[in-house]
Amino acid sequence: MSVKQYIETNKERFLGELFSLIRIPSISAKSEHKPDMIACAQKWTELLLAAGADKAVVMPTQGNPVVYGEKLISPDAPTVLVYAHYDVMPAEPLDLWKSDPFEPEIRDGRIWARGADDDKGQSMIQVKGFEIALREGLLGCNVKFIFEGEEEIGSPSLESFCEANKELLKADVILVSDTSMVGKETPSLTTGLRGLAYWEIEVTGPNRDLHSGHFGGAVANPINMLCKLMADITDADGRITIPHFYDDVEDVSAVEREMIAQIPFDEAAYKKAIGVEELFGEKGWATLERNSCRPSFDICGIWGGYTGEGSKTVLPSKAYAKVSCRLVPHQDHHKISEMFEKYIASVAPACVKVKVTPMHGGQGYVCPIDLPAYKAAEEACTIAFGKKPLAVRRGGSIPIISTFEQVLGVKTVLMGFGLEQNAIHSPNESCELELFYKGIEAVAEFYRIYK
Repeated sequence: MSVKQYIETNKERFLGELFSLIRIPSISAKSEHKPDMIACAQKWTELLLAAGADKAVVMPTQGNPVVYGEKLISPDAPTVLVYAHYDVMPAEPLDLWKSDPFEPEIRDGRIWARGADDDKGQSMIQVKGFEIALREGLLGCNVKFIFEGEEEIGSPSLESFCEANKELLKADVILVSDTSMVGKETPSLTTGLRGLAYWEIEVTGPNRDLHSGHFGGAVANPINMLCKLMADITDADGRITIPHFYDDVEDVSAVEREMIAQIPFDEAAYKKAIGVEELFGEKGWATLERNSCRPSFDICGIWGGYTGEGSKTVLPSKAYAKVSCRLVPHQDHHKISEMFEKYIASVAPACVKVKVTPMHGGQGYVCPIDLPAYKAAEEACTIAFGKKPLAVRRGGSIPIISTFEQVLGVKTVLMGFGLEQNAIHSPNESCELELFYKGIEAVAEFYRIYK
């Protein structure tokens, strides 16, 4: 039968298998979910074997386990290594969800649940596409799978796992579905990702919380100092003020800027979708350039003092923030992290103590569009979506992609099927059913083409 017929015949089974994964709250950020991580990894081995893998096992790492699977058809055939992650972000705030985040529901043609897109939904797209190609005699390459359980916390254990298992993971190309498309009617393939550097900052003032009436105006308030330090990191034009921060920033060519300009973009709809009246970013760059090929700085969380009900006139002892920089190719996250620490130390006032703790980071990545596997993905998406996909850079980070290149010496093709409105990492994450099935078709066609 055809790829489309196979999908139509098995679509309910596909959803049932996806839902069995979603119901496992595999939240890597919370230690109490360690048993769920193991359960989810084990479930994936069962699903990989059912899809046709010859082997699927749970392998230990220094942290959460890795799922490894394989289907080897010939030593002379090229090998594709499929990467995905089975961990998900915490679902909080729970009161903003319209349904239980770990009990998937179908409403308005969409799957609503944590992990519906990122990355259980997209992982299932890969596995079902593989299943179809295998069952229908379309598979012309060897396929290996590596599914990790720590992507949402920076993949701290995966590099050492890859170092120790280079021969096992040997491949010609890596295929990943963990990115988004420009739009439902505008398919695209991701050709670049930004890197990431992330820190926690602790500012300490007095040795205890003080009465703001007795001490206010005479003792530095750590929250005030923290806010000032953070606000000064960007200027009125949206540029980061840290000395030498832009030294290694890649110049975007006029040709690529013209390609970006061709991407359909409705600024009014963009603003309306996120509920803002005006956009802001680095002066001299368009919105789609700012969020894909230019670096950025963001305060991801800030807290301290009294935040309970009512009022409490307190001058707090401590204040905290979690902050991040999105980086572009050639900006080394280790170098930027050290640069940030030295900068904060140089500008911190003597009236408070400031401690900067690096959390995690990763390098940026660029995929050549002349790779045979990229060309196969391009043709496969053209078949599934009826039009050639655009080649675009995306603003997010998948740190392990650059690690794969460094450790395994292999390029990655980013064949993702998410949409911005899927609200990954946010309450009410979802995935459109139509794109779920079209993604499966595209992956099956990829295996028909790539030989």
